[in-house]
Amino acid sequence: MSASRLIALVFGPLTDPSTYRRWVYLILGGALFVPFVLIGMVVVPTILPASTPSNGWFWLIALVAVLGALVGCAFVPALAPAVRVVEVTAVRELLTDRVPAGSKPLRSRCARWFVAHLLLGAVISLITLVVPAWVVLAFLAPFRGSIALFGLSLRIPVGWASAWVPLVGLLSFVALAHLVLAISVVLERLAPRWLGPSPRERLLAMKRQNDELQERNRLARELHDSVGHALSVVTVQAGAARKVLANDPEFAERALNAIEESARVALEDLDYVLGVLRSGVEHPHAPPSTLRQVPLLILRLDLAVALSIRGDPDAVPPAVSREAYRIVQECLTNVLRHAGNVPVDLIITVEPDELRIVVDNPITRPARTRPGGGRGLEGMRERVFILGGTLSCQAEPGDRWRVEAGIPLRAGRLRL
Repeated sequence: MSASRLIALVFGPLTDPSTYRRWVYLILGGALFVPFVLIGMVVVPTILPASTPSNGWFWLIALVAVLGALVGCAFVPALAPAVRVVEVTAVRELLTDRVPAGSKPLRSRCARWFVAHLLLGAVISLITLVVPAWVVLAFLAPFRGSIALFGLSLRIPVGWASAWVPLVGLLSFVALAHLVLAISVVLERLAPRWLGPSPRERLLAMKRQNDELQERNRLARELHDSVGHALSVVTVQAGAARKVLANDPEFAERALNAIEESARVALEDLDYVLGVLRSGVEHPHAPPSTLRQVPLLILRLDLAVALSIRGDPDAVPPAVSREAYRIVQECLTNVLRHAGNVPVDLIITVEPDELRIVVDNPITRPARTRPGGGRGLEGMRERVFILGGTLSCQAEPGDRWRVEAGIPLRAGRLRL
């Protein structure tokens, strides 16, 4: 090891600003321990016998008992919520940021941390009081010939024969910095475990993240279905209007009206989704897209749809009705995109326990694939799967394409 690396290893803690932040944190623990020491100084004399024996074992046992009582006294306030908040804040500011902000550790773990903070802080504070005085006396010792500290006196030679004493004093200060660093490293490793979130908090945080992810996926499906549907209508109707503009102005006007209506609805849906993403709260005036709006959807598409609704759509739960509307919208949009303006049979059957949707149309041309692929069928499968239903999309004899979805109307089959 080179001399420069050895010097950096020995004196590195003295030049690192984080060492002094950790030092302040430990001294803060020592300062908090002072009131408990004062309580002990008041209480202990009152419980000791009038004539105390001179046996050393008696005083050792008394010291252990006093320390135990002080630790017990420190354990009680650590259970208070305010102490937990202060400890977490102090640890994040002075020791480590591995403890999440606003964390609420379990009371028992926080109490253990508080007591450890106070005891270790008391030790470091005591050494911090002694070492600087010792360093100053060590530098004066070669000139005075003696060192006197806390009633202890040590005679040493005067002059160069005692030149090693200042070096020992300097190394003792360096050793104190390394001791602070070692204790703080141990506390940093214990902090996430003792002051971090409890298992219940971690489960709640995971649940919130999962809920947010599911909501974002739902909004992504909503946005895909709405905007994708509108762009498909705009593309088809604009092409049709361009072809018949000179010969059939009335049809061209209907096509332009359909483009205008589809674009307006898409803008409303886009504004709704972006509003939810910005605020994180669902807007109270969400687009009312349910099975009741299927006839309006068909009018906007200007498709030849033979619609048959069997049963009462209002008997369908709102969440299922909204998802069913999106499934119908995606089916009709796919017909318009891949087959063109062809006759479509749409059957919606509301049974006591199940909602069934059947979309049947002729295949007039090979299916086209867009660059990057689409998410229409995948989005429908996700919707149906979450609702606990089934979905089949397949070609039928006679060059026809059939989509059939079955969604349960009773709770208990929801999948997450």
